[in-house]
Amino acid sequence: MTDARLIQRLEPAGLRLAQSQVWGGIRLVPVLRDEVRGDLRMTLRTYDDVAAVVSVKGGLKEPGLKYISYVPHGLVMTWGNRQAEAVYGTQLQPEDGKRLKAGPFSIRLLHRMVHREDRRQLRMLPLHLAMEGFLSLQFGGPETAWAEYSREGLSRGLDPRSESSVPGWASPMLDGALRTFEIHPQQVGLLLFKADVLLSAFVVAHPDDYRALHRTLVEDFYGDLLLQYGFLGDAPELGLTLDDARVSSLEDLRNEVHRMRQDWADFHGFMAGSLFGASVSSTRVYKAGGFLLQRFHTSLDPAEENHIGEAIVGTDGTLEYLKTYRLSAAQTRRAYLLSQLAQCDWHLEDTAERLRTTVSDLSLRLRNAGFGYLLKDSVLEAAQRKHRR
Repeated sequence: MTDARLIQRLEPAGLRLAQSQVWGGIRLVPVLRDEVRGDLRMTLRTYDDVAAVVSVKGGLKEPGLKYISYVPHGLVMTWGNRQAEAVYGTQLQPEDGKRLKAGPFSIRLLHRMVHREDRRQLRMLPLHLAMEGFLSLQFGGPETAWAEYSREGLSRGLDPRSESSVPGWASPMLDGALRTFEIHPQQVGLLLFKADVLLSAFVVAHPDDYRALHRTLVEDFYGDLLLQYGFLGDAPELGLTLDDARVSSLEDLRNEVHRMRQDWADFHGFMAGSLFGASVSSTRVYKAGGFLLQRFHTSLDPAEENHIGEAIVGTDGTLEYLKTYRLSAAQTRRAYLLSQLAQCDWHLEDTAERLRTTVSDLSLRLRNAGFGYLLKDSVLEAAQRKHRR
């Protein structure tokens, strides 16, 4: 039975957007929550290691596979009558990992992306949960031994599969924005734009938790647009003014301020239209009390902006937690190619017909996308010869 709270269209239910703040090419849009329930809390758990190896048993398609990445911190989620402990972290000492030494460096071993630590306590690795789901798409490769595929492709599929990202601290502009910008009393998150392109969204359930986690955004990973757009001009300041002709009393002034705030929310919602309002494919990850943790991705259509992410939805459908990552055009093309192959049972001729191209061109597209190892050398050489003609 499908849970009705699995997101099909991402909507900022229970949230409101405020006026943006600009620092160079960075635009941060505060996300506010007017009604705070207080029964879901998040706190930080730091990992001072150069990398982490995460066991993803049950996450990818074969046992023994690992997810390897730089994991600077985790989030510990508590719910119900233990929520007060989440703010101060006084009961959050247990860790489900250990360290290995690799020369002068340490590598942390973690068990699973999401780990239940107590009856009302869950540890999760933010964004890595979504990225692991993205990497696992069609991870098993062809199930039919088509003649065009290499022995490695048939036996191992897409193992290993990798994607690159940019850490937030690689952008001094982002660090300056996070240090400088005002945090609103009701703020529970923000939308991050670079050159007015949405890169990421981050939302939690409680304003106190957001204040504690605000600076962790500089440790998160982002798409290459964070640096790619770094040399463009500053983002323009966006301003609204009150209509003096409509104000003749305090009640009129109050109404004008409300209208102006609503205009801000509508406009920034329009700017984030590639995420909010977009159709998504969601997968249930964990049910914690009345909350449902899930990960999702947008259409993966190369003609559109695409995002992956994770979310927690409450019993009433309110969006209690959200963290997203914008895929680059190259990442989207790779995912799209794999999805088209999977829909055609990895048959190259059928996939080429579906994409309105030739088998030779499709083979070269796979090679250029980094999946050339799936095909036999003879197939790639034949495709290259046809391309030269």
